[in-house]
Amino acid sequence: MFNFMPREEAFFNLFQQSSNNVIEGGRRLKELMEDFQNVPEKVGRIKDIEHQGDEITHDIVKRLNQTFITPLDREDIHDLATALDDILDEIDAVADLFLIYKISQPTEAAVKLADILYQASVEVGKGVDLLAQGGLDANHFSIHVNSLENEADRLSRNAISTLFDEEKDPIIVLKWKEIYESFETGADCCEDAANVLERIALKAT
Repeated sequence: MFNFMPREEAFFNLFQQSSNNVIEGGRRLKELMEDFQNVPEKVGRIKDIEHQGDEITHDIVKRLNQTFITPLDREDIHDLATALDDILDEIDAVADLFLIYKISQPTEAAVKLADILYQASVEVGKGVDLLAQGGLDANHFSIHVNSLENEADRLSRNAISTLFDEEKDPIIVLKWKEIYESFETGADCCEDAANVLERIALKAT
C-alpha cells in the first residue's frame, strides 16, 4: 500500500529551476528599465519567462499530488512553489504596465525599484540553493530580504508622494502610482518567499 505513490526527490531541483527563472525575469526587468529600447520585444521575453515559470509550478504541484513521501512538509512545498510563482507573476505584471500604459521613459525611482526587485530575487534564489544543499541560515537570509523589501517600500512611498506633489495630469498620476505599487508588491512577494524558506529552515533545526 505504501508503495502506491513513489517517494519523489526532484522537488529541490524544481525549486532551483523556478528560482533561476525568477532571477532571470528580474534581470530582464532591470535591463528594461536601464535600457528602455525595443520595449514590446523585451516585455514579450519576460512574458515567455513567466510562462516557463507557470509550467515549473504546475510540475511541482503535479508531483506533489503523485508523491506519498516528500522531502519537506507538503504545505511547505506548495507554499514555496506558489511564492516563487507570485514573484515572477508580479515581475511580468510590472513589465506589462510599461507597455499597456505606453510609458515613454522610466523614472529614476522605477530604475531603482527594478534593481531592488532583482536583488531580492537573487537573494531568494540563494536561499533556495542553500535549502537544496541543506545549509540554509534562516536568520541571515530573512534579514537581508526584509531589508530590501523595506527599501522598496520607502522608495515607492517617496515616489508616489513626489508624484502627487509635482504631476498635474491625473491620468499620469494613476498610471505611475500603479506601477510603483506593483514594484512594491513584487518586493513583498520576495519577502513572502523568504518567510516560507525561513519556516522550512526553522523546522529543520
